[in-house]
Amino acid sequence: ASATMTLIAQKCGICFQPPSIILIYRDNSQDKTRQRIMPVRNFSRFSDCSRAAEQLKNNPRHKAYLEGVSLRQLQKLYSLLRGHLEGQSLAESLEKYRQEQTIDPEEDMNKLDDKELAKRKSIMDELFEKNRKRKDDPDFVYNREVEFPQDEQLESCTWDMESDEEI
Repeated sequence: ASATMTLIAQKCGICFQPPSIILIYRDNSQDKTRQRIMPVRNFSRFSDCSRAAEQLKNNPRHKAYLEGVSLRQLQKLYSLLRGHLEGQSLAESLEKYRQEQTIDPEEDMNKLDDKELAKRKSIMDELFEKNRKRKDDPDFVYNREVEFPQDEQLESCTWDMESDEEI
């Protein structure tokens, strides 16, 4: 079976200290729920979150694990980390991210440059995808039970609360 069949991402979060992205995933080949910690290196408050997300997603060591995690979700985690490095509180970072990711219906799309336009388009596609997953979808999983390691270090992590609907 391919790696995608055996590894199923369940929850993705960010840990500020030390900076790392944490993935809780199900390993079907061993019937276990595990945690993978991916250290974030060379990332500063000046870093580009989209690039960092792409690099992580394409990293040969993590690729198989991150198949089920959308690029947008990784970008969000990086943007929270960047906000943290800039000294923002988590609430501020989340709010800022939300504003950046919200489409303004009044906005004149013709005035946007290509990069901004592409960003809006990916937001729309994502919203569409998100709304499309319904119970008759083959990917729709009813009952997801996760046994979490009762691990001290998980306390310092911030989970992306939307992750359960994006998987």
